[in-house]
Amino acid sequence: MATLRKEQRFPATRRRPPADGFDRRLIAPMVLGSVLNPVNSSMIAVALVPIGAALGAPPAQTAWLVSGLYLATAVGQPVIGRLVDMYGPRRLYLIGTALVGAAGLLGALAPSLGALVAARVLLGFGTSAAYPAAMHLTRSEAERTGHDSPAGVLTALAIGSQTVAVVGPTLGGVLIGLGGWRTVFLVNVPLSLACLVLGARRLPPGPAARRTGKSVDLPGMALFAALLVALMLFLMEPGAGLWYLPALAAFAGAAFAVRELRVPEPFIDLRVLGGNIPLLATFVRQLLAYTTAYGVLYGYTQWLEEGRGLHAATAGLVLLPLSLSALVVSGVTGRREAVRGKLVAGALVQAAGCTGLLLADARSALWLLVALGVVMGVPQGLNGLANQTALYRQADPARMGSAAGLLRTFMYLGAMAASAADAAYFPHGAHTGGLHHLALFMLACSALLLVTTFLDRSLRTTTPTPVPGKA
Repeated sequence: MATLRKEQRFPATRRRPPADGFDRRLIAPMVLGSVLNPVNSSMIAVALVPIGAALGAPPAQTAWLVSGLYLATAVGQPVIGRLVDMYGPRRLYLIGTALVGAAGLLGALAPSLGALVAARVLLGFGTSAAYPAAMHLTRSEAERTGHDSPAGVLTALAIGSQTVAVVGPTLGGVLIGLGGWRTVFLVNVPLSLACLVLGARRLPPGPAARRTGKSVDLPGMALFAALLVALMLFLMEPGAGLWYLPALAAFAGAAFAVRELRVPEPFIDLRVLGGNIPLLATFVRQLLAYTTAYGVLYGYTQWLEEGRGLHAATAGLVLLPLSLSALVVSGVTGRREAVRGKLVAGALVQAAGCTGLLLADARSALWLLVALGVVMGVPQGLNGLANQTALYRQADPARMGSAAGLLRTFMYLGAMAASAADAAYFPHGAHTGGLHHLALFMLACSALLLVTTFLDRSLRTTTPTPVPGKA
């Protein structure tokens, strides 16, 4: 029977994976698909100004090109992740990457800003499939082989995303120089085709859609989407005049909880999730870590240009070592899990970097600004990888896709919280006083990250999760 099941999963037309080791043919589609979201998140940064000039749209309107993708991704990652858990990663991966290509064409041909925003929203949903699929595949390979998947696989996912985040603005600038801002959208077509070819050839087929005996909790997904959209819209531009948004979020959250506790196959099993305190703590740490990370990305960058008076190109060069240090740290430490040690070190270095920002002013030397960037890159290389590894160990294997999607959702909630903090501390421009207040806010987040790490005793014994058939 076991042989028959393997033959059904891997037809004769597909090369059989090694019986006792991770199928490394999966790595290319996993990594390539997972970088679609960060590359589209970062490329758009250099395209906002030319898009605004071409379509006569002010910055307040072009900002929706960023927010639209964030909103769609925050909602789409856990929703599509749950579908990955139910129907297997292959079909969701192929559908998602096909949507990326369609969104690229829509953006390349878009006649208006509204159509561009629609393309970005479609990109957000399309790019939401690959990361949950990759995490699901990593776990399913461990179950197939009876051996824990190599730590380098999770590291490759993290480094791949960080790398394209670094080169995204540069790639976007090159594409705009070659063919105008529409090429930033059009580049998704060949990327989509590459993912479709690799996915079709290398990803194992999943179970038949309705043979799982599970049903899709559409009302639960809709309430979850309403909760997130209302919350994130408020975080994007908090104010007393938008009081109805947090009220709507609270109502949707209450209705979502009631719904999920009553249905037999919930979108998010709140009973199981509520009993998994270590996983909930990982989500909180993800929120805290990325609130600071995006606070630096948005706030420090803005201050370099307005408060320190650097040209945009010079500011970009000053920040480049931040990304490079994150990549180096991830690559050096990725082979060892050491989740608790990475989080403690990340929180301490992050706190040191925030303290260093209190010393920066309009007369600070460039070497100091570069050094601060290098320091702030270290926790970015530690915290994200540690939280990803912790989730892999803590999540229910049957819900790995949705758990991975929720991890990305909390990352984007951190981005929105950071954006709200920037708006609060830079109401009339990115001046030094506002930077210092922002640094104190990020220092508080770092302290909370350290406390939640120390209080979580489960991190002391984080070990490879047992897999079926392993002695």
